[in-house]
Amino acid sequence: MNKKFYLTLVISVLMMVGIFQKDAAAEEIPQTGMTAAVPAEYKVPANHQGTVTRLDYESLDYARNSAPVTKTAYVYTPYGYDANDAETRYNIVYLMHGWGGHAGEYFDYTSMKNVFDHMIENGDIPPVIIVSPTFYNAHSSYDFSSSINEFRAFHSDFENHLMPAVESIYHTYAENTTPDGLKASRDHRAFGGFSLGSVTTWLQFCWNSDYIRYFLPMSGSCWYYGTYGDFQTKNNVDFIENLVRENDLDERGYFIYFTTGTQDTVKSQSLMQAEEMLSRSSVFTPDHFVFYQKNGGFHDLDAVQEYLYNALPIFFGEQK
Repeated sequence: MNKKFYLTLVISVLMMVGIFQKDAAAEEIPQTGMTAAVPAEYKVPANHQGTVTRLDYESLDYARNSAPVTKTAYVYTPYGYDANDAETRYNIVYLMHGWGGHAGEYFDYTSMKNVFDHMIENGDIPPVIIVSPTFYNAHSSYDFSSSINEFRAFHSDFENHLMPAVESIYHTYAENTTPDGLKASRDHRAFGGFSLGSVTTWLQFCWNSDYIRYFLPMSGSCWYYGTYGDFQTKNNVDFIENLVRENDLDERGYFIYFTTGTQDTVKSQSLMQAEEMLSRSSVFTPDHFVFYQKNGGFHDLDAVQEYLYNALPIFFGEQK
């Protein structure tokens, strides 16, 4: 039997039984395009509304002296979530704010929470837990350069404190909150962010792809090398490509839904990175990376709402 044919046959069988996983987006959407508008009826209160709860957790001040700090996140649980039902498990999405933002920012805007409620109510996505944390703490300065230091350190907070704190309480697919337990549930975890939160999302990919399968960077590029105004696009994409290869992410699975608006004031950094990644088509294939724009979209939460509406069904819609 032809070796190539045999390998294809084996992979097909494994996919049928769920051992070999392939991100669904590849065969569902083109690699580039424009986002679809959020239906107007999704912006008003839904019949079945989720609940937002404050969660305080202990962490360390990684941007300064690693002193103990108490941080806050806000957690959205979908309508019908039962804290006593340990059998029902939920996908989880972490969403990071931009410069000067705060924990719970994604739920401050009523229409955005309404969109989450409607997407679940209408079956666009299965019931999902959504977390709105912050890279700041009580000792943080909110100026731009200090904010960069904060989000550069956030991956340690996420891995060591935030994720275990949230997922020890809420019923995600993590069987436990040990590193191994959290890594084993990565297929059910997403991370996204807007503006500096988008930069944070790229750094989450660089540091924590063992824990996260789906990424939604919205209007901001990777700054693993460089910073604002010194984007070092090629160096960053080289790093991402090497990370994919060295960590076998093609086989383990990952998916990046990268977005910006056509009228976004800082879109150039996103366009540069998207173009560089798209030029490496043998690595960043459509089943792992897509780039979408909001026609007429600005650098604002109206655009963010549309990005979430388009991305979340691709991440988790197949599981509904």
